[in-house]
Amino acid sequence: MTTPTPKTWLITGAARGLGAAIAQAAVDAGDRVVVTGRRREALVKTFGEDGDALLSLALDVTDAAQIAAAVETAVARFGRIDVLVNNAGYGYLGLFEETRPQDARAQFDTNVFGLFDMTRAVLPVMRAQRSGHVFNVSSVGGMVGGASGSIYCASKFAIEGFSESIAQEVSPFGVHVTIVEPGFFRTDFLDASSVVYAANPIADYAQASAAIREFYDARSHNQAGDPVKLGQALVTLANAENPPVRWAAGTDAVGMIEGKIAGLTTELEAWRDLSQSTDGDFSFREEPGAGAWG
Repeated sequence: MTTPTPKTWLITGAARGLGAAIAQAAVDAGDRVVVTGRRREALVKTFGEDGDALLSLALDVTDAAQIAAAVETAVARFGRIDVLVNNAGYGYLGLFEETRPQDARAQFDTNVFGLFDMTRAVLPVMRAQRSGHVFNVSSVGGMVGGASGSIYCASKFAIEGFSESIAQEVSPFGVHVTIVEPGFFRTDFLDASSVVYAANPIADYAQASAAIREFYDARSHNQAGDPVKLGQALVTLANAENPPVRWAAGTDAVGMIEGKIAGLTTELEAWRDLSQSTDGDFSFREEPGAGAWG
């Protein structure tokens, strides 16, 4: 078996959780890794001081100047970027009417627009190389919505549509895009250091809000998913000749997505006749998958 050529990774949100596990897996695979996070000291605590194959950079993905500087520094140090992992993000959970507009905007600034800006900064490097792989960390919540996830799931649904679209745009240049859809993994995602809950209480929702908090609190640090195994899986995907556009992580994610597909199929068939009745009397018909929307 041929040993894969070492790659250069740039990973956002790498100080802890899934980002740290992905970075460690890449380090263990013998690759060069640029780890980034809001506080460089947190990165040093996790990975130690910089070395020949490790570079730690402070990076807030909502800061365009820091994004540009991080990409420039990474290329200056290692000459290329083979893998971008857009992992930085957080969960904002709560019933929609209890959310504040400014909190919804903050969620999108990090989870969506930060990811857009990172991708926009790295794609020119990958196009010039005629190779690269972008991993956009979504969630099973990017495929399956649910009560308490209106804002968070909306941000992840946005990542899904963005990623599926740009995958087609950049494939001619040898650049792959993979959407990573984790289920519940044993990280800090659900504890007070990470998750943000809606803070505009409404009496009618008091019982439902309390039940949601109790549900998530009981699962914090008790999730089934193993971050180490997810990190190792991404190394495998980064070395795959034909990686998937979507990749579900965890048996819970697989089960939820299977349920979503079955539900979509059932609903589509139940309303097929009405759906197809809306065509006009024109000779032109859009072919399925042709890329046109209403």
